[in-house]
Amino acid sequence: MGVTFGWGPTEAAVLAREAACLVVVDVLSFTTSVGVAVESGTAVHPYRWRDATARAYADERGAELAVGRSEASPESPWTLSPAALRAAPPTPRLVLPSPNGSTISAEAVEAQATVVAASLRNRTAVARWLSRHGYGSASRPLTVIAAGERWPDGSLRPALEDLLGAGAVLSALAALGPYALTPEARAAATLWEATDDPAAVLHRCDSGRELYEYGYPQDVAVAAEADTSETVPVLRDGAFQETR
Repeated sequence: MGVTFGWGPTEAAVLAREAACLVVVDVLSFTTSVGVAVESGTAVHPYRWRDATARAYADERGAELAVGRSEASPESPWTLSPAALRAAPPTPRLVLPSPNGSTISAEAVEAQATVVAASLRNRTAVARWLSRHGYGSASRPLTVIAAGERWPDGSLRPALEDLLGAGAVLSALAALGPYALTPEARAAATLWEATDDPAAVLHRCDSGRELYEYGYPQDVAVAAEADTSETVPVLRDGAFQETR
């Protein structure tokens, strides 16, 4: 099939083997944050863990390291928060740890697939880029992965915001031509098309409520800015960068 859909790092590793391109969707907040940072001219290096190895990884690349939301300071204002990244001064390179979005990106790179970061903000721009480059055809298969979250035992917790984000990209792509979507991909697109107020859903879903409880409602607001960005971050030379 030309266009498939899946969940999380494990399915990404399997589907990426047959894909020419993999689109990762982690709306709250990895891919939204990647888009915001790349818009400002930052090359974003994904990294799986936020630990001492992340600091060494950043130092090797001459990059700033994104810290936890609660650890932000005037000296280190860069975090996984898209609102914080929007307010922070631009930096040429940024290492952005994420156990979900970054891990999926790494799995796709290992399978030699082109990796694109998508969110609600750039869903139509991503679809147009994919179409322009021939992805989603029989000769250049496409996989769209909803990142999801993690349960305490490390297993996948499906997340509504990522299903909506993936569906948003798939719906925009389907509108551009006769693409062969798997039933799973078509179902994700249908969910997006049937959702009357995606922004309200984003604010009320489990992940959105968690960010409210932690004191970061502005991150949900930024993530809900559907179709406000023309930036398409593509992973090249180890970093997400804007491409044409």
